[in-house]
Amino acid sequence: MATIAFIGTGFVADYYMTTLANHPGLKLAGVWDRDAIRLERFSAYHGLRAYGSLEECLSDPDVGIVVNLTNPENHFALNCSALEAGKHVYCEKPLGMTYDEAVKVVELAEEKKLTVCGAPANGLSDAQRLTAQLIGEGRIGAPRLAYAEMEDGPVFKDNWRDWRSRSGANWPGLHEFEVGCTLEHAGYGLSWLVALFGPVAGGHAFSALVFPDKGAGTEGLKLAADFSVGCLSFDSGVTARLTCGLAAPRDRSLTIVGDEGTIVVRDLWDDRSAIHLARFAEKLPLIQRIAGRFERHRGRVLPLTLTHGKPVRYPFPPSAPALSAFPSQIDFARGIAAMAEAIGKGEAPFFSGRRALHLSELALALNDGVGAFEPRSRF
Repeated sequence: MATIAFIGTGFVADYYMTTLANHPGLKLAGVWDRDAIRLERFSAYHGLRAYGSLEECLSDPDVGIVVNLTNPENHFALNCSALEAGKHVYCEKPLGMTYDEAVKVVELAEEKKLTVCGAPANGLSDAQRLTAQLIGEGRIGAPRLAYAEMEDGPVFKDNWRDWRSRSGANWPGLHEFEVGCTLEHAGYGLSWLVALFGPVAGGHAFSALVFPDKGAGTEGLKLAADFSVGCLSFDSGVTARLTCGLAAPRDRSLTIVGDEGTIVVRDLWDDRSAIHLARFAEKLPLIQRIAGRFERHRGRVLPLTLTHGKPVRYPFPPSAPALSAFPSQIDFARGIAAMAEAIGKGEAPFFSGRRALHLSELALALNDGVGAFEPRSRF
C-alpha cells in the first residue's frame, strides 16, 4: 500500500479521484489547495481529509508520494519543496516552465535518491499496450512514419465558462489560453510516441497564436500559442509529426505507417480506443472498398470518414473499469500506481527521471516554436 497526497484540487483532480478506484494499492491520505473554498468543496464532496496548510501536507510522515496537480507555473517550486521534504513526486505536465527548471527538479530527485514522475498516464493505457504489441509482432513491418493529432476543437467558441468537474471546479479556460494548448495537450501525444519509438534525436517546432480573440473576458490577457506543429526524428529511425490546436475539429488520433501496413488509434484520450490495422498486401474491409469504388465512380468524396483498416480486438480484459467521463477517458491514476509499484520493487518507473525530463523538454520546445532543435535530455 502506497500513501499519497494531492496538492491542487482543481478541475483535473476529479479525474484522478474517479480513477483512483482502479488502484486499491493507493491510499489517499489527504488533499490541500491554496484556494480554501475549492479545497473545502473538493474534500467535502469526496469525504477526504483537508490539510490545514502546505507545510502540514508535506510534513505528514505517512505520505510517500506527493501528487502535484497545481497549475503549470507552480509545478517547479512545489516539486522542489516536496523533494526537499523527502517525498517522491508525481507531477502533472510539465515538470517546470523552462528546460532549466525541469533539469533542476530531476537533478534534485537524483540527489535526494527520490523518484519524480511526469504525467500523462495515457502512455500506459490498454490501447498503447495493444499498439506496442502489434508493432512488436511485426504486423506492419518496421514503423517508419507517425502522425499524432491533438486537436481539441474550437473550445473558445463553446460554453466553456459553464464547464464543471464532479466536485464543481471550473474548467480553467482563461488560464489554459494563457499557458497554451501545447503545454496542456502535447504530452498526450508525446508520451505515446516516446513509449513506442524511444528518444527524439532532433526536430523542428513551430507555434503561433492564430486566434488572438478568445471572446469576452479575455481582452488584455497575454495569450499563448493556440497552434503548434512539430516534426520529430527518433533515434529508432521513425519520423513523426505532432500537431496541437484549439480550433480545428476534434481529432486525437494516431496513425503509424510501416513497411507492410498501418495502425490507426482513433483516440489517444481513450484507455481502450478503437484500433484499426491494415496490411498493404491484404484487402480492406468490404465497406471501405465499396466506398472507394463509389467515390471513383461518382468522382467525388463521400461526406463521411471511415477509419482505415480492420478493427483489432483486445486480447486482454480492461485494466481500468472506472474511467473519467467522455472525452477524457484516461486512467489518470494509473501513472501514480505504476510509479508506486516500481518504487516498491526498487525499480525506476517508466515515465520517471530523464524520460520525464525528455517529455517536458519536447513539449516546451513545441510550445515555444523554437525552430530546429536537438534535445539536450537523453535517457
